[in-house]
This record gives sequence, structure tokens and C-alpha cells, in this order.
Amino acid sequence: MTGPAIGVGLLGYGFMGEAHSRALISLQHLDEPLRPELVSISGRNREAVERARDRWGWSEAVTDWHEQVADERIGLFDNSGPNAVHAEPTIAAARAGKHVLCEKPLGLTAAESHEIWQEAERAGVRHFCGFNYRFVPAVRLARELLEAGELGEVVHFRARYLQSWGWDADPTLWRLDRGEAGSGALGDLGAHIVDIARYLVGEIASVSARVRTVIPNREVDDHFVATIEFENGIVGTLEASRLARGRLNSNAFEINGSKGSLAFDAERLNELEVADVKGFRRVLVTERDDPYLHHWWRPGHIIGWGATFVHELGHLLEAIAGEHEVAPHGATFEDGYRCSEVLDAIVRSAESGRQEPVSYR
Repeated sequence: MTGPAIGVGLLGYGFMGEAHSRALISLQHLDEPLRPELVSISGRNREAVERARDRWGWSEAVTDWHEQVADERIGLFDNSGPNAVHAEPTIAAARAGKHVLCEKPLGLTAAESHEIWQEAERAGVRHFCGFNYRFVPAVRLARELLEAGELGEVVHFRARYLQSWGWDADPTLWRLDRGEAGSGALGDLGAHIVDIARYLVGEIASVSARVRTVIPNREVDDHFVATIEFENGIVGTLEASRLARGRLNSNAFEINGSKGSLAFDAERLNELEVADVKGFRRVLVTERDDPYLHHWWRPGHIIGWGATFVHELGHLLEAIAGEHEVAPHGATFEDGYRCSEVLDAIVRSAESGRQEPVSYR
């Protein structure tokens, strides 16, 4: 059913660690050129990482990622840990000759993200930044429609990522710790919509933004809004919040052109809204020849959020096996770095009160 094995070492046993573990288990049973072997999972809490090892079938649990970097059985290092531990383990794994996947945001700053990218490039390994929404079939279809010119001349892009858990969040969560997370809604949710903007429309040239912390004594931002201009002259808006009551995981975008529009919301994951000059119609993206659907069910049988991690990790395994490059549909560390430059520019704009250019090194 699958090709030869590649050993995987996973850093992180929390929410993202669970998503990656589930995806790797699925890929063991799908027709991929490489079969992921779950060698070890690492984390700081011995009891928690042992529970994760037992639950997801990892062969070993370790509390020091250095052991994974030194482990010759591991060919792919998957970093799903908190943002503050993205850089050092990922760079060390790349220097050790391991292919690397790192969750977003790639680094705490654009400078750190640039270093991670450059180190992986120098090592000559495959590198992949975990922007899983690129692997929603409806989002991939949106890109194909744009490339085919179905919308005509694109004039506007708008995106918002809204959640509500921030009002009542446990103050001890690492996502609310500036040292661990670097930022709040900006890096957690904003990174996703910046990447979608780049993936669908192009590079962002400038931003004008406001970033706010609403909850007293909180170290990180709760929400932000930004107007953006792309290098190709298209304008747009970005908005992300973890204080949007009633919104659980509303990652949505709309693109407007001279001949039509596209609209998507992750809370309706299998649907793409497509408009011509008369109005919108719903497209259910579940056909077997739609992007990534060959692994799944008959038409009309929808897939879930977890499938996006199966798609992205499967894409990376195919790239490691030489079937295609990571880019353009997968996000490389260069994409992760370029996203970080936009995030840093949003912070600068909020601090200066001015429109800020986005420059790339």
C-alpha cells in the first residue's frame, strides 16, 4: 500500500501534536511514496508526553528534543511545539540532515524566521511551514479558478479569522505568554490569513494596522485590523480576533474581480462560494478529481479539519520522495519568513500610526 518507511520525530504533544499524530497514523494506511514510522515524541512534561506516546502509538517518548536530533532513525523532524521552541530545535534538526516541518508562525520575529529558513536552505533538506489551510480542497480550488482567470481582474481581497475563546482563557496558557508565543491573535490567527493572502493574491507591499490588547494584564494582543496593498496593486483588509463571541473558528476570505467573486469560511470547510455577475452559487468541493480528494470518500461525503494535516504531511512526504517540490502549494520556510515580515510590519504600523512598507531580505 505504501512505500519505504521514513522515521518521524515529533516535538509537541498538545493540540498541534495531536493533529499531526492523527495525520501521520492516517498516512500509514494511504498510498504514499513514503510510510511514516512514529519513532519518538518529545515534550517537557514526562507524564504528559508518555500519555501521548501511549495514545498515538509512538515507539518512544523523550523529554529532550536533542535526543531526536541525534537519532539516526529519524529522517523527518516535525516541530509542533510552542512558538518559542521553533527556532533552535528546527535549525539543529536541519543541520543534522533531517527534513523539517515547523508549525507557524515560523519564528518569533522576521529575523528569527529568516535564520531558520537560511539554515534549512544551507542544509539542503526539505523544509515545510505548517500553513494547513492551503490544503483545504476548496482553498486549492479557489487558487485554480484565480489562475484560470475566472474572476477577471482582481480588485479586492478581504480576510478575517475570528475565535471567541480569548474572553475566558486560562491565563497560564502558553499562547497568552509573550515569551512563549511572541504575540497573540496576530501570530496565532493573523499568520494564517497573511499566508492565504500571499498564496491566492501575491506578495504584500505595505500595511496600515491597529493592534489591541483588551483583557487587563494580558501580555499579548487580542485582536488586530489592517489594510494592505499587494505588490500587484490590489488592495485588501485583514482582521483577526480571539474575542469574537459566537465565532468558534471562522477563518474566512472573499476575493472580488471584474467577472466574479470567491468566498470561503472554514466553518463550512467543504464549500466554496463562487459568483458571476448575477450572484453567488455554492460549490461542494467533494468530487474525486477535486484537489486532495482522491484519498477520501465518494462525492458529497465531506471531510473535516483534520484532513488538512493529512494532506499537508502527505504533500511533504511526496516532496521528500522527489515526486514534486514543496512549493508552490506547500509553504516553505521562505513562505514562513515572508509571512513574518508582514506580521512585523503590522506591529510597526500599530506602533507608528503610519502605513509601513513590507521589505524582504
